[in-house]
Amino acid sequence: MKSTIYVVGGDMRQVTVAELLKEEGFAVTTVGLSEDRIDLRELKKAEAVIFPIPVSYDNVYINTPLSKRRITISEVLDELSRDCIVLGACISEETERQLQERKLRYIDYYKREELIVKNAIPTAEGAIEIALSEMPITLFKSRVLVMGYGRVGKVMADRLRAMGAIVTVSARKCADFAWIEENRMKPIHTGDLAFVADKFDLIVNTIPAVVLTEDVLGKVRSDALIIDLASKPGGVDFGTAKKLGKNVIWALSLPGKSAPITSGKIIKETIVNILAETGV
Repeated sequence: MKSTIYVVGGDMRQVTVAELLKEEGFAVTTVGLSEDRIDLRELKKAEAVIFPIPVSYDNVYINTPLSKRRITISEVLDELSRDCIVLGACISEETERQLQERKLRYIDYYKREELIVKNAIPTAEGAIEIALSEMPITLFKSRVLVMGYGRVGKVMADRLRAMGAIVTVSARKCADFAWIEENRMKPIHTGDLAFVADKFDLIVNTIPAVVLTEDVLGKVRSDALIIDLASKPGGVDFGTAKKLGKNVIWALSLPGKSAPITSGKIIKETIVNILAETGV
């Protein structure tokens, strides 16, 4: 008999995760994925609990966009046995503290390499969808800056180049510069963005730190589109961007919006890997 799993909160990605885990023979119960209610005391049966991406936006209530019911992190954790493993994404320091106080095992599955790499594809495709709908020109022959050459940056730059965009990529490491050139794109040091920011029709940021500062934003053309893919606090000085009238879209949780089923499959595969590794 496979593990008893409770999927608590989340969007269509978690709905997909629950359905796929059931197909694999796990005993799965969902909480906060519909208006159906269960007695939270049933959570004592859980061998694993899966929280959403992110677990919470305020460190108090679990992220439950598909249900009007508000469930606190603490009321779920209080019901779990010491043998239960908690799997969540983007687990904050405050949530970690609550888990540690209760001596619960936990893993942030959003830090898993297999999920990050595979999730980069729906993220990039979602950003391209936004660009196509918001820009008055084609991506073909448009001048694009991709900020950051990590996992998402690599996929993003590759997809844009394949569509015929003229791609520049910002990075800080010499090794990244070499790979960017090898992939027939132009490298630029992230610290030099203010000198070139006026050259682009589209800027896509993947760096999880504020790199689009007032100095850089002041040079960005008024007709350019900025798409920020970075998690909070983002890579844009949003207050300055608004003051300067820049066109900025902060595209958080794109896989959950553009490809929730694909993203759910990726999460499920990662969850199964973790369960196998931990012996749950």
